[in-house]
Amino acid sequence: MNTNGAAIIGCGAIAPLHARAIASIQNARLVAVVDSDPVQAAQSAQDYECEGLTDYRELLERADIGIVHLCTPHHLHAGMAIELLKAGKHVLTEKPMALDVPSARLMQEAAEHAAGQLGVVFQNRYNEPSVRIRQVIDSGSLGNLLCMKGLVTWTRTEEYYTNSPWRGRWSTEGGGVLINQAIHTLDLLQWFGGDIAAVKGSVSTDVLNDVIEVEDSAHACIDFKNKARGLFYGTNAYQANSPVELELVFEQGTLQQRRDSLYLWKEGEETLLCEPQSISSGGKSYWGTGHSRLIHDFYAHIREGRRFWIDGAEGIKALKLIAEIYKSSGSRNLVPQV
Repeated sequence: MNTNGAAIIGCGAIAPLHARAIASIQNARLVAVVDSDPVQAAQSAQDYECEGLTDYRELLERADIGIVHLCTPHHLHAGMAIELLKAGKHVLTEKPMALDVPSARLMQEAAEHAAGQLGVVFQNRYNEPSVRIRQVIDSGSLGNLLCMKGLVTWTRTEEYYTNSPWRGRWSTEGGGVLINQAIHTLDLLQWFGGDIAAVKGSVSTDVLNDVIEVEDSAHACIDFKNKARGLFYGTNAYQANSPVELELVFEQGTLQQRRDSLYLWKEGEETLLCEPQSISSGGKSYWGTGHSRLIHDFYAHIREGRRFWIDGAEGIKALKLIAEIYKSSGSRNLVPQV
């Protein structure tokens, strides 16, 4: 299998970030793009100077393609990934890795028995503030983590959903703001906090009741086994896409992410630890700049025969947290994590 040859399935908004990242990796080559819309497939093939296909199954027997990027709607991830893994391909899937936890576990099981690897795109773990926060947690330099909060206040219009009918439907998107927009922030909260003891939350549809089946707003209280507490609020009912805000309070100081810069508040003084890169990622500003770094790292792990660290087991954690928020909202009870 030629691990230098790559394909992208799904030629929507996120695909260009993947294509640009592949083009910047030494010895890697985008061989084919796949989209069920023949016009979109042909246009993307022209843009990236590669083959354009309409049926992803054509990739299964291709010896010149070893890595496949899944940029498709949520409900297609699991089935495609399992087939590709069984065919010996490495698979890098956009979030969420699947529509629900049972489907994600099937993907994880397929990867455990496959020659290829499964990677999940949680690119915000590669953003500089996230890296620095994790370093502080691991070093213990500010003492124990006491509590943290994550805020996502974005906007999604009626046209956002009507132009892509798979969005806003339980059967194809798997949820709303939690599983699509805020999943990155929830992933960071669980990555920073560690094992979860219990979750209590609620969801609502505050604006687009006549347009979507799913929630556009949610909040949660997350208790971690290390006794830290996380609070989360996310909505698509704002009228702007504000930068994600994070705050982590430690025994000896507080870290705050504001406008993608990271600040340390300690002993009455605020210090800037890092600020956004000036180089555009080529995508929407609220996607962050981590896509290219994650994709480069995934290819490096494959090239060196190492297991990629954001694998199926890691990808399931955020999905499980989301499922527990939905469950808690329906029952109005605290949901212990097992």
